Amino acid sequence: MTFSRKSALAVGVLFILTFITSIGAVAAYGPILSDPTYITGAGSDGHVFFGAFLELLLIVTNIGCAVVLFPFLKRQNEALALAYVGARIIECAFILVGLLSLLTIATLRQTGAGADAGTLTTIGESLLATHNWTFLLGPGFADGIGTGMILGYLMYTSGLVGRRMALVGLVGGAMLATSGAAVLLGVIPQFGAVQGIATIPEVIWEAFLGLYLLFKDFKPAALAALPSYASDRVESATGGLSPLAGATAAGAA
Repeated sequence: MTFSRKSALAVGVLFILTFITSIGAVAAYGPILSDPTYITGAGSDGHVFFGAFLELLLIVTNIGCAVVLFPFLKRQNEALALAYVGARIIECAFILVGLLSLLTIATLRQTGAGADAGTLTTIGESLLATHNWTFLLGPGFADGIGTGMILGYLMYTSGLVGRRMALVGLVGGAMLATSGAAVLLGVIPQFGAVQGIATIPEVIWEAFLGLYLLFKDFKPAALAALPSYASDRVESATGGLSPLAGATAAGAA
C-alpha cells in the first residue's frame, strides 16, 4: 500500500467518523437541546456525558482530516492548506465551547438542589444559547469556509478527486457559510428550512469525500502533476526517495 493510498484511506475513515460522532452526539444529548427546564429536572445525565465524549472524538477526527491531507494540499497551495487546518481548528474550538456549556448544565442539574428554579432555568437557557451560537459559528460557518470552500477549491484545482464533486463542495461551502452569516445577522432563523436546505450540498460533499477516499486513492495523474510533488526527489539518508515522491512513482506506475 503506497503512502498516498494509506493517507487517502485514513482521511476516508476520519471523514466517516466525523459523521458518526456528530450525529451520535446530537442523538445522545436528546432533551437537553430542546427542554429549557432540563436543568431543574431529575434523572441520569449519562447520555449528556456520552454526547460530550462523542464530540471530543469529533474534534480529533476533524483536525485529523486536515493534518493528514496537509502534505498533499500544501503542494497545490501552502497558504490555503494552512488556512484549511486553521479553519478546522477554529471549528473545533467552537465545538469544544459548546460541549462545555452542555456539561455545565448537567453539572448544575446534579449539584443545584435547593437553588431557585427560576434562576437555574435562566442559567440553563443562557448555556443552551451559548451552545446554539457555537454550533452556528463552528459547524454552521467555519466548516463551510474550511471543508467546503477552501478544501473544495484545493481539490478542484488539484484534481485529486473528481472536479465535479469538488465543485459541489466549493458551492456547498459558500451556501453553508452564507446561511450561517444570514442567521447571525437575523435574516433567517437558526435551524430553519432555509438553513437546512443550504446545508445539503456540504453534507453531500463531505459524505462523498469520505466514501471515495475510503475505497479509492487520490487520482494518480493529479498526484504526479502537483507542483513540487512530481519533482520531489530529495534523497533520504538511506538514498531512497522521500515518501511523497515514492507515492507518486508508485501511482504513476
